[in-house]
Amino acid sequence: MSATVAMILTLAVGTYAFRLAGPLLHGRLELSPRVQELLSASAIVLLVALLATGALTEGGGFAGWARPTGVLVGGVLAWRRAPFPVVVLGAAGATAVLRAMGVA
Repeated sequence: MSATVAMILTLAVGTYAFRLAGPLLHGRLELSPRVQELLSASAIVLLVALLATGALTEGGGFAGWARPTGVLVGGVLAWRRAPFPVVVLGAAGATAVLRAMGVA
C-alpha cells in the first residue's frame, strides 16, 4: 500500500469518525452559551476568510480589481435579497464589464 492510499484511508476514517461523533454525543455534551456563540462566530470568520482568499488571490498573488468588484456586487445583491440567478449574473456581469474595459 502506498503512502498516498494510506493517507486517503486515514483521512476517510477520521472524517467518518468526526461525523459520527455528532449524533453520538448529541445528548451527552452540554456546551455553554459562550462556547456556542464562539463556535457560531468562528464559522462566520472561516467563511469570510475563504471568500477573501478566493476573491482577492490567484496563483499566490493579487487577482486584480475585476474579481473583487464582482464579488462585492454579488454580495450586495445577496444582501438585498435578490434571487440567486440575479446575484450570479450580476457578479459575473460586473466582472466581465470591468475586464472588457481593461481592468485586470
